[in-house]
Amino acid sequence: MNFDLILRIGAKLVLPFILLFALYVQFHGDYGPGGGFQAGVIAASMVILVSITFGLQNARRIAPQGMVETMVPLGVLIFASVGVAGLAMGKNFLDYSVLSGDPRHGRHLGILLVEAGVFVTVSGTMIALFYAFVERGR
Repeated sequence: MNFDLILRIGAKLVLPFILLFALYVQFHGDYGPGGGFQAGVIAASMVILVSITFGLQNARRIAPQGMVETMVPLGVLIFASVGVAGLAMGKNFLDYSVLSGDPRHGRHLGILLVEAGVFVTVSGTMIALFYAFVERGR
């Protein structure tokens, strides 16, 4: 595979900004459009860009197969744990108000945790799909 020098330098310059934008979308999702799903796809696109630009081996160093396969159920576990916490406290599933003494802070924390779970699951799923398609093409 012939790697173009300009593409490699451009990718190195833009990769940190892709990750920064993913984090912005993740944390801004509490107050506006965005959240875990969009941020997960953006973060996965960073790994895909590394793979396209620098080769699959380098992408697998950033996101190893084992880690990617762990991310998918881990995000679901985070999401479900927030819901079960509400049930354990005698409230409804995903009732965030029980996560803190102040219901308003509890709702904010609950949304942040649920969106983090969605982020982990979506980014892991998108990277796993990419790896599966790349391996199938070989």
